[in-house]
Amino acid sequence: MYNMSVINPAYATADPDVINFGGLYRAQWVGAEGGPTTGTFFTHIPLTKKVEVGASLIHDQIGDVVKETNIFMDFAYVIDLNASNKLSFGIKGGVTLFSTDFNGFVYSDDLPDPAFGNNLSKVFPNVGVGAFYFGENYYLGLSSPNLLSTKHLERQEGIVTTGVEAIHYFFTGGYVFNLNDNLKFKPAFMAKTASGAPTSIDLTTNFLINEVFEIGAGYRFDDSVSGLVNFRVAEGVRIGYAYDYTVSNLGRFNSGSHEIMFLFDLNRNKNKKGYDKSPRFF
Repeated sequence: MYNMSVINPAYATADPDVINFGGLYRAQWVGAEGGPTTGTFFTHIPLTKKVEVGASLIHDQIGDVVKETNIFMDFAYVIDLNASNKLSFGIKGGVTLFSTDFNGFVYSDDLPDPAFGNNLSKVFPNVGVGAFYFGENYYLGLSSPNLLSTKHLERQEGIVTTGVEAIHYFFTGGYVFNLNDNLKFKPAFMAKTASGAPTSIDLTTNFLINEVFEIGAGYRFDDSVSGLVNFRVAEGVRIGYAYDYTVSNLGRFNSGSHEIMFLFDLNRNKNKKGYDKSPRFF
């Protein structure tokens, strides 16, 4: 919910005075050998009341063996449905840089899988689309950030060793209940699905206190529970931390996942507060 432009190119704020920047770093399944890490950076710039653009960089790594970097540009067009509701359509395009390095890799089997016999370095193009419906206190998003399936490994020596990056679909939403002048309740959800994999559903509930301190909890069905906090440390600047505890059998082999975030809104109009408009903060 704080990183929406990475998964949905139609993400929009409808505030031409504010430029959004953000960065997140996630260390997953800490303590497990080769636990994945993910770093993301994004920027989002409204050009006019109807046109918004953005850029994102996502770097995934599994141990020291597999590295994948996605570089994307976004374009969104916002339509005013009425005085308070807007619908945005977006498209993203870019490239995926994929590489493997099996030098020094320790195999658990006497006969290693031939798929791990060669180091790879490949570049794949990709495009994505999305829609984003939002008002002053809610949003709904539907998107697919990668419409092109890419094969990371090929058929070699008669052995099928194909690793495919499947098309993913995201359905997101959030609402803000103003409980009083100093307290807001912010439930949100994300459903993610891909061919050949079970649907993943995340539910979160957050409380925003005095527009400064936010605390909440989340649950990913059959996978993990999480807690998160974030602070507004300066005008338009937030930092946050989240911890996930794995409740599936995989939890026996790791101590959880850690994520930190940094969000910055550059306001080109000093008379307005950008975080009041952005769907990240409402």
